[in-house]
Amino acid sequence: MHYSEWKRAAALLLVCIILIGSAAVLASADAEMRRVVVGADLTDAQIESVYQFFGFERGTVPELRLTNQEERSVLEGFVEPQVIGTRSMSCVYLELLPQGSGISISTDQISWCTSQMYQNALLTAGIRDARIAVAAPFAVSGTAGLAGIYKAYEDMTGQRLDEYVKDAGTQELTVTGALADEIGSADSETIVRELKQILGETANMSNDEVRAAIRSIADRHHVQLSENQVQQLLELCRSLEKLNPDSLTRKVEDIQSTLEKVADARDHVVGWMDRVKEAAASIRGFFDRLNGLFRKN
Repeated sequence: MHYSEWKRAAALLLVCIILIGSAAVLASADAEMRRVVVGADLTDAQIESVYQFFGFERGTVPELRLTNQEERSVLEGFVEPQVIGTRSMSCVYLELLPQGSGISISTDQISWCTSQMYQNALLTAGIRDARIAVAAPFAVSGTAGLAGIYKAYEDMTGQRLDEYVKDAGTQELTVTGALADEIGSADSETIVRELKQILGETANMSNDEVRAAIRSIADRHHVQLSENQVQQLLELCRSLEKLNPDSLTRKVEDIQSTLEKVADARDHVVGWMDRVKEAAASIRGFFDRLNGLFRKN
């Protein structure tokens, strides 16, 4: 082999080494931005079924296990012990995204918590800009999913979330869920969201004044709340007031803006489809009339 050929071969080998090394670094960096948390009491077959929903193979993302005791440390005081149960079954996928990306959440076999409930609770806890999936091999309430998200986030960032902040997020999720059982998810989420928007005002109100504000929000949405439900919302309000009200308000406004954009896009699509249907009906009418003329002739 001539010297020039040796040089080309060496250069090619160097490029390959650099590319392989870069790919390994990128893969490692990508893995550091993602975590899977699986229920410690699931079988391997059950875990594999959850990975099918996540959409990638087991072993490609760092995996953690969540025990029932860890679930209890997050949920106790907010969820009845019999609801928490004695086994850990929920699984979570968490991927941190660039700043400004927002939160997207998908669920499978989660019967109680909605994606919007998770989103609101996570923003309260200070988790934003993430792609999240919460799933189980069979129907579960989903409350333990929050514990899994907290664990994945802390493992990735190396920073523990403030316990009070985590409690506030858990309280919000459970109060919203309990309210949803009585009045429906949409109304429950709306009332809690609007209550969070006035935290700067409620901090200076008496309990009776906050109760009146809660009832006023509910009345605007034609919802009748019981005294117990109003009391739960009052307690949630007092908990959230100890966080940063301005920050929470901005987060709520971001969610509201996103929801409005989605609704506007849906309305445009529906309107466009209506126009398509009208045009199709008009064309069919034209040909029907034309066929009628031919039959007469």
